[in-house]
Amino acid sequence: MSVPTLAKRAPSALADAYARLAEVFPGLCVSELGDGEQAPQGGGWVTASRLAEGGADLDAFLAWDEAQVRKDYGQAGRPDVIASFALHRYAWPATLLFTVPWFLLRRVPRFPVENVSYERTLGRLAVRSTGFACLPDDPAASLPGAHVVADEEALRAEVRDAVAEHLGPLLDTFGPRMRRRSRALWSLATDEIVEGLWYIAHLLGEEERATADLERLLPGATKPYVGTAGFRELTGPNGESLPTRDRASCCMFYTLRPEDTCVTCPRTCDADRIERLSAAAAA
Repeated sequence: MSVPTLAKRAPSALADAYARLAEVFPGLCVSELGDGEQAPQGGGWVTASRLAEGGADLDAFLAWDEAQVRKDYGQAGRPDVIASFALHRYAWPATLLFTVPWFLLRRVPRFPVENVSYERTLGRLAVRSTGFACLPDDPAASLPGAHVVADEEALRAEVRDAVAEHLGPLLDTFGPRMRRRSRALWSLATDEIVEGLWYIAHLLGEEERATADLERLLPGATKPYVGTAGFRELTGPNGESLPTRDRASCCMFYTLRPEDTCVTCPRTCDADRIERLSAAAAA
């Protein structure tokens, strides 16, 4: 089935943020649906709500990851690992729907699961906003759908709430297949928020600002999230600063390649981190 062409519409309060995202990261494109515009169907598209229902669409989503693991690593992955990979491959781009407008424009949209469609092979998201939060001095504060909040901390609370509203139903469904309980699942959500925006901010040349923003967003004790942003600095062989972080959850990649842990994995010692980060900086 062919993928529908999304109709053009007037720029929204979020359009500039998503345009900038696509500019620095062409692998992900966000299209906003207008009034009366149907969400794309077929051709690999799936709504987040269908994934959260846990039926045939979720089975097909997991089967794609199972096939990809066999192709990439020449072996089968455990069912819980496949489910973990599949959730990550959805949640990483999905969290950017919220964090990128917040980081670039200080606007936080709301997207319940029924309002987000995803096409993973094309790297496309189609969304229908139900409104957005912003600060009192934002020029968009008078637009329809704007919800004005008092200050930066209130806006950070909107980010946490909006992401939790969207990811919560998916965590409930993926959790049993991943063999993880609530704490581990919300640790994963913490990591998706942090590592997604951290990566995009690096492409934007604003990594330092993003690090500070994320530390304030997730300082710890911000339920349902578990853990902090986890940033810290190491010192390289020539005295240079090497930013890193400690993940709040495990991505399970070690089950496929035990010798090849992520650089942010708590299993990766600082000596290995320094070696790998120094090599990456030199390259």
